[in-house]
Amino acid sequence: MAFAVVQIGGLQYPVHEAERIVVPLRVGEPGAKVSFDSVRLLGEGAAVKVGRPVVAGATVEAEVLEHRKGAKVTVGKFKRKRDYHRKKGHRQDETVLRITRISA
Repeated sequence: MAFAVVQIGGLQYPVHEAERIVVPLRVGEPGAKVSFDSVRLLGEGAAVKVGRPVVAGATVEAEVLEHRKGAKVTVGKFKRKRDYHRKKGHRQDETVLRITRISA
């Protein structure tokens, strides 16, 4: 089974074909096909190609499954003896991708 390390949105993800991954928000409607050219490592069994910085001619194709919000991160601050409390929450936008093809 082919595997690769691909850079998406400034982060690197190890991927296999037919795998689902969650990445920072990407442009594209659900069902759209996307392609990534910045493949850092490409492997098939024992044969591994390491890019410097990318593997020439290698691409990873994926399908956009959905856009969603991630888990909530809560931030709070307070000052003791001052009756001062603040609480904020944030949910990062994410895209779920299914890897359809890894090609050299």
